[in-house]
Amino acid sequence: MKSDLDETAQRRRDLVGLGAFGVAALALPFRAWARSTAANAPTLRRFDAIVSRRGHSGALPSLEAALDVARRRNGAFVIGIDSGTYEEKIRIDRPGLVLAGLGKGSVVSFDASAGQPAPDGKPWGTGGSATLTIEAADVTLSNLIIANSFDFLRSIPSGEHGGRQAVALSLAGGADRTIVRDCRILGYQDTLYAREGRALFDGCTISGGTDFIFGGAAALFRRCTIVSRLVPGAAIQGYVAAPSTPERQAIGLAFDQCRLLREDGVPDASVFLGRPWRSSGNMDLTGFAAFLDCWMDAHIRSEGWTAMHYRSPGGPDGWLTPQQARLYEQGSRGPGAGHFSAVRRQLPPALASAIRRQAMFGAWRPALD
Repeated sequence: MKSDLDETAQRRRDLVGLGAFGVAALALPFRAWARSTAANAPTLRRFDAIVSRRGHSGALPSLEAALDVARRRNGAFVIGIDSGTYEEKIRIDRPGLVLAGLGKGSVVSFDASAGQPAPDGKPWGTGGSATLTIEAADVTLSNLIIANSFDFLRSIPSGEHGGRQAVALSLAGGADRTIVRDCRILGYQDTLYAREGRALFDGCTISGGTDFIFGGAAALFRRCTIVSRLVPGAAIQGYVAAPSTPERQAIGLAFDQCRLLREDGVPDASVFLGRPWRSSGNMDLTGFAAFLDCWMDAHIRSEGWTAMHYRSPGGPDGWLTPQQARLYEQGSRGPGAGHFSAVRRQLPPALASAIRRQAMFGAWRPALD
């Protein structure tokens, strides 16, 4: 008999193996299911639950309803999500779960920012603002749009709600061996919180402005499109990465063969590759981020990186500089690729090799096409 882990691995391989044809292949079982033809019944075993708001017989009306079913089952569990917008705030606390969008436009969205009040009357806070939070191991997201719909631009002149951090996707406590494939992750400030664990982002589009990919996870972004968004009138439009990597951890946020693009109107030389985040003034956080064989548009500043302020507990304020942190590049191309310097440093060959061979993940080896 197969173990739960074996079944989970096989289901993940099934989805990973779809490759570039994943959208069409996932859509086909749903169309067969919607027609309710007996001949297609074996195909439907790909999904343990379907979420749809289009009145299909047997479908569940919300992601939360599907998660409730999953929590009562053991082993791997695959949820297919029909096209449409699901205004839900989701917390995945069940391991071995797969969420797969069916066709085009499966959107999970919620409006929450750090300064807005949660149902208990207290502010959401940065982590609490997330539209989708993962708190379990071996979770896969495929072909989804995950968005925080907080109106960042409208909040700037009014100062409404205070903190404007608004997370779309959070890999929180308990997340590990996370796979996010062919997804769009949309926000403005703090779009993707890769807080901890190991994660692969493959073929995704991630959009934002300030520190919009941040955290202490060992996360590989492979062949992703990274889009800097326009903040009208701002001289500095933003920072792509804000790693808070523990010093003992060899690699943090690694971008391999990615494209760094910009929305219309984002000026040349207005976006930093990133800055090292010493969360809560924790002196053990030295921040690792690296761009390997990436193409960069002209919005990236020539110096690449910049310092970030921190306040150490019981001590004075300080600045963690690029020279003190672990911020690197190798093989950058395009108009935003600068010359190597004391600030814009070359990635050491051993670390480049570890990223290419996925040695940054230890014994875990997620499948790549």
